[in-house]
Amino acid sequence: MIALPECATSLHENASITKDLAKTEVESFSLQTLTKLANINAVYILVGSLPIKLEDKITNRSFLIGPNGKILYRYDKIHLYDVNLPNGDVYRESETYSSGNKAVVGKIKENKIKIGMTICYDLRFPNLYQDLAKNGAEIITVPSAFSNMTGPDHWHTLLKARAIETGSFIIAPAQTGKHQCGRTSYGHSLIISPWGKVLSDGNKKEGIIYSRINLEEVTIARKAIPNLTAKKEYSTNI
Repeated sequence: MIALPECATSLHENASITKDLAKTEVESFSLQTLTKLANINAVYILVGSLPIKLEDKITNRSFLIGPNGKILYRYDKIHLYDVNLPNGDVYRESETYSSGNKAVVGKIKENKIKIGMTICYDLRFPNLYQDLAKNGAEIITVPSAFSNMTGPDHWHTLLKARAIETGSFIIAPAQTGKHQCGRTSYGHSLIISPWGKVLSDGNKKEGIIYSRINLEEVTIARKAIPNLTAKKEYSTNI
């Protein structure tokens, strides 16, 4: 499987440009090209996300494409990044994007491998990841264009936490460096084991990281730390 970052083929700081360039799935040259590449190379491709045009807004949509070039699963980013950062940067994804409302677990290889799909800011909402794991996800993808402001302190910690909490492999392809639009992304594409071990780190470089994974580690981790099945009900009347 090849995994690409959020906004895999187009990243702009100006919301109006993003809206103008967004296409429907049928019109998207990027999506057409990636489905052809998956078919030609007989590989699964996780398209971290593309801005897909809807009737009134656009959605930040991730695609899992099969080795026959067919789109197997779609996931629309649920949590949108609206924030004023201490360094003065302002992000208002909700002004550009329409949020999704459905968690997605893709089932491939005759349902033997289950992949939970998330995007970037979703990372800060652990309940989503636990729900994906409870519904069978053994691998969870986190394609991102993470802020260079929060990345140094939060990126590795949050991804390792999500891996440990869910007993899942985390695959997090990330945008890196300074983009043409002037925005800077943190980088550090990561592959993390269910035990929280970093298997590969792309650092700040542009390029490819890879790792061979063994899904039996998911079973081992979840047996050692059965938090997904040991949840207790409690009162929140504090």
